[in-house]
Amino acid sequence: MRHLSRGSVNQLSIKSKLILMLLLVSGFSTLFSAALGYRSGQINLTDRVFNQLTSVRASKAYQIESYFRTIQNHTQTLSEDLSIIAAVEQFDAAYRQLATAPEPAGSGQALENYYRTQFLPRLDKIHSGTPNLPAYLPNGQATRHLQYNYIAANPNPVGKKQQLVAARDGSTYSKVHGRYHPIFRNIVARFGYYDMFLINPQGQIVYTVFKETDYATSLQNGPYKDSNLAQLVRQVIASKEKGFTQLVDFAAYAPSYGTPASFIAAPIYNGSTLVGVLAFQMPVDEINNVMTGNQAWQKDGLGESGETILVGQDTLMRSASRFYLEDPKAYLAQLSSRGVKDDAIARLRQYGTTILQQPVATPAVTKAIAGGSGTQQVIDYRGVPVLSSYAPLQIKGFDWVILAQMDLSEAYAPIHAFQHQILITVTLLILVVTVLAMALAHLFVKPVQQLIDSARKVSSGELTSIPALNSGDEFGELAQSFNAVVQSLQTQTALVDQKNQENEKLLFSVFPAAIARRLQRGETQIAEEVTNVAVLFADLKGFSRLVSTLSAHESLAILNDLVASFDDLAERFGLEKVKTIGDSYLAVCGLSVPYLDHDKRALDFAIEMLGILRRFNLERGFDLGIQIGVHSGDILAGIVGKSRVVYDIWGETVKTAHLLSQVSPSGAVLVSAVVHHRLEDLYQFERTSAAAEAQPALQVWRLTSTTAAAAGEAVTTP
Repeated sequence: MRHLSRGSVNQLSIKSKLILMLLLVSGFSTLFSAALGYRSGQINLTDRVFNQLTSVRASKAYQIESYFRTIQNHTQTLSEDLSIIAAVEQFDAAYRQLATAPEPAGSGQALENYYRTQFLPRLDKIHSGTPNLPAYLPNGQATRHLQYNYIAANPNPVGKKQQLVAARDGSTYSKVHGRYHPIFRNIVARFGYYDMFLINPQGQIVYTVFKETDYATSLQNGPYKDSNLAQLVRQVIASKEKGFTQLVDFAAYAPSYGTPASFIAAPIYNGSTLVGVLAFQMPVDEINNVMTGNQAWQKDGLGESGETILVGQDTLMRSASRFYLEDPKAYLAQLSSRGVKDDAIARLRQYGTTILQQPVATPAVTKAIAGGSGTQQVIDYRGVPVLSSYAPLQIKGFDWVILAQMDLSEAYAPIHAFQHQILITVTLLILVVTVLAMALAHLFVKPVQQLIDSARKVSSGELTSIPALNSGDEFGELAQSFNAVVQSLQTQTALVDQKNQENEKLLFSVFPAAIARRLQRGETQIAEEVTNVAVLFADLKGFSRLVSTLSAHESLAILNDLVASFDDLAERFGLEKVKTIGDSYLAVCGLSVPYLDHDKRALDFAIEMLGILRRFNLERGFDLGIQIGVHSGDILAGIVGKSRVVYDIWGETVKTAHLLSQVSPSGAVLVSAVVHHRLEDLYQFERTSAAAEAQPALQVWRLTSTTAAAAGEAVTTP
């Protein structure tokens, strides 16, 4: 069939070749054009999406940078405002007066109750350990006085403590507070700050708007001295520079119950004297509003899966993830399915934000942190392929980067639709061209059909010649050649069948049936460990002396007759002859087919061998003897050799059986202690020291002559 096909192709007429060329050229051209169009569309669409993401990224970067510049300018401007200067001086002086004022009755217990029932339970939800109450309780008389009046005794609930304008303690501090608090509360509300702080040069917070537990504490030695706000204030005080503003990156802030907090601060000078520090807690919501477009991602051109996010130097988010804002449960479930640790998911659920909790360690972030900008296809923090546009931000004090990215599935949705359309069009074109080519080629197929039918008969084994075609073209010549090939195949097939039968017969005569079948299947490395078999080794005695008086043909005929009798007997008892070495005979029971009574079968076979040899001697007048050893155990078996292979067995069991045959008296059967133990109830044995000199540790038993004779008469075919 293969030669017929190649011949047909070479003998095609011009018209047939043109039809085939039409199919190949049209199909290749269509597929190539479709692939080129798809690739071009994919590249153009990718560039368009990247350009769109870069545009959104640049717009958001400008907005966020402008926002921070506005905050910096606003903070600097307020720090130079005369009312702020007067306020911090008055708050500081009033605060110092409270250091000697008597504490309100019951204030200590009230503060402790507030911390125990209001503050610590909320902090405990996000704290890695159990918060220690003494570590957070305020120290200092002024601090306890203010926290009692403006926090513990404040009738407004947590989160609305700023509604109290002034406490009714009659102190100078409350008078100052009542004068300035409405103004500062209005500044925080209008500009969207989370909180506002006035801090004296010694690091004492003398005023806050929202009255959280950092109110009136010391940033030098108080409970929050290690916070990012304390670090920022120390930097500002140490700068000793008017007009200086400084930002500090987000970190968990305990007074705000562990939520991420960022601060901006500027020194307050009265002339050349530092009188305090003005600080604002940055509004996380305002940053998220800028980055999410007030959660109107589609209006920003980001579709169903696009987002812009801020990432810090530590690769943690500084703005909220769109997917968390839209569906927190689905977002956390997706992280869990990706193998994210339970404690990380628990922190996201407790904080209610991805800021400082969600890492974004993508190649795009790495390049942006290194100062690069560009576009790249990456796997984002959700494990989803995205198109990402990245760049560093220019914000003084922050090493942040900005990313604008969109899921690859959404970005490539148009190209996938285009691909579907191309596949349909290409399929239709190929079908149309194929139908046309088949219709044209039908006129030229009829002369070939007879050849095809005959070739099918030949492939199915019917080696009959095809009828001659009444054609003077290439098809008639092909039919004549095919008839000649069929005739040659008939002759070759008969010869191959004959050789195969001869080879198979030879193979099964040389190797055990199971091994021969494995060799037929093509196995070359055959080696295995066989457990629980019986090995019989027999040596003829007197044969060498006999053959010295005979010719080679006569001695071979005698040996073949005797070995053939042993082979027939082995087959009856289920033993497999492994090999004969001159006048030695090696057989195994349980090699290919396991037997529970392999020891008994081997011993019965040995007894029958004695009987066969006796009859052989009587019939031919010979005086041949035989030494037989039987041992049971584990052996190794396999094919040995490369150019000339033989099947052989080896191991301690074989060596022991051979040793038993060597030390056995002529006409006797020696067995090992293993065989004796298993068969001592069936046969009579006697202990012998025949192998003591060769192997002292070996215990040998001899089958008694009367038992052998009786058993030889009683043994039947298994």
